[in-house]
Amino acid sequence: MNLRAIFSTPLPSSLRIKPSIHPPRRSLTVSAQLPTIAATKFSVSDETLESRGFILRRDTDDLNLDQLNAIFVAVGFPKRDPEKIRIALDNTETVLWVEYKKTKKPVAFARATGDGVFNAIIWDVVVDPSYQGIGLGKAVMERLIEELLGKGISNIALYSEPRVLGFYRPLGFVADPDGIRGMVYSRKQKKKK
Repeated sequence: MNLRAIFSTPLPSSLRIKPSIHPPRRSLTVSAQLPTIAATKFSVSDETLESRGFILRRDTDDLNLDQLNAIFVAVGFPKRDPEKIRIALDNTETVLWVEYKKTKKPVAFARATGDGVFNAIIWDVVVDPSYQGIGLGKAVMERLIEELLGKGISNIALYSEPRVLGFYRPLGFVADPDGIRGMVYSRKQKKKK
């Protein structure tokens, strides 16, 4: 499937897709090479989020993994072993999540791994279904992208279910940039005839 976003300015030819050995099932890889932005205006300001009862977090110190796992399951991800989630988070370069003050629970989450210089892959972008549609996913993604760009990382990729590609396009992501296709290792063996 070849999906492309339409932009008013051409995308750089240096867009690249970075494959992974552990993608979610039925996913597409999308990538964006975004220019460094000196001052970003977010669609929802930190002050607005706070006035609505949300706290932005950039570490995992107070993140309850069972509550995060419940969000994963609620959005259709498989339930994960909490110890493996902890290992994944320990190997994550950038994490951003939103806590709802009243419940002290996570309601939105995303993380990025990479080489710390050139490339990053965004993983596990989720918003609790009870809090979807109020801008939390976009708020998390905008800030995660800004943080990666601030580190000088401009080749940013992610895996996405086809049904939510439209969420990522306005953020600068495009499927199959310049005809480049991602590949992932699969343990599925071809049947012998």
